[in-house]
Amino acid sequence: MTLPAQTPPPADFASRVQGTLMAGALGDAFGYLVEFDSLAEIQAKYGPSLLVDLSQSGAPPHFSDDTQMTLYTLDGLLDVLEWANGGISADVNACQWLAYLRWLKTQGIPTAEHAPEQSPRWIDAQSVLHHQRHPGNACITGLATGEMGTVFRPVNLDSKGCGTVMRSAPYGLLPHVDAETIYKMSSDAASLTHGHPAARQSSGVFSWLIHELVIGALPLGEAAQSAQARAAVEPSADPELLSRLAAALTLSTHDGEPLSGDALTDALGLGWVAEEALAVALYSVLATEAAAVSPVDHFLAAVRLAANHSGDSDSTASIAGNILGALHGEAALPPSWLTMAEAPAMIRHLGAEFIKLTTGE
Repeated sequence: MTLPAQTPPPADFASRVQGTLMAGALGDAFGYLVEFDSLAEIQAKYGPSLLVDLSQSGAPPHFSDDTQMTLYTLDGLLDVLEWANGGISADVNACQWLAYLRWLKTQGIPTAEHAPEQSPRWIDAQSVLHHQRHPGNACITGLATGEMGTVFRPVNLDSKGCGTVMRSAPYGLLPHVDAETIYKMSSDAASLTHGHPAARQSSGVFSWLIHELVIGALPLGEAAQSAQARAAVEPSADPELLSRLAAALTLSTHDGEPLSGDALTDALGLGWVAEEALAVALYSVLATEAAAVSPVDHFLAAVRLAANHSGDSDSTASIAGNILGALHGEAALPPSWLTMAEAPAMIRHLGAEFIKLTTGE
């Protein structure tokens, strides 16, 4: 991988990188509290106001496999960047595959005998990651084959679960790389575990969106429209992805209170598959922007909307968190939630390594 002198990072690049990672982890931990609960069960547990604060966990909250895999995506990119900064071009997707195989080992799941094995890296020694937090079936089975899935030789041919999109924010953080390359890197990496076009394209569109926010420093609405436009020009664009994105953008402009609960998932889906998770998260961020009085207020309103439904609450809230962090940087992070965050020093360390390798700072 070479890093051409394209768009340089903005002045607040470090804050946006750390914000994207930490806001995603906080949203994930929040949604993970109710991931497998119906809306009625959420109401029964937390009352008519539903889940509104991370402190309602009643115990130290944990992030899920979504954050685990996001951090391993980041570590795969760190591996590539280390090679690149040493003057050696590395295969991005091969490095990413090796990173995900190392993640698989943290889950206590053996890889196939013929699968390659990479020497352990810093992230692999972090015990907090050595827990199964309901990993997606396609992610597990796709990696356990020991075969490196590609667009042309996919594993899990019909799988379009949200395990691709929920882990793909780090691609969008790369400076000095054009958005089209970001899209390809992200969609290619999705093919490592998922074979359905919607899974690949949703991942690419999400990373494109993050890149437009962080590197392009576009306003939220413009970045969302740019991502929608990129989805539309993809050869053999997945119709469900196009439909969900169009609905998310259109519905977010309607007057009145944002859609929530069953009305939200009836319109955009439950979020168990990639295009639905992206649409629910994006809508939640778009629909709450106008009324927000601060970045923290925007974060809280959006992740509450993204989590309180009968679907895949941790993934939709995690993706929403990534978008909010990319948009606002660390200003989006609620101070009280940071005191409850799981392994914040580990997340910040990985973010700092990425910043150092991409900017020299």
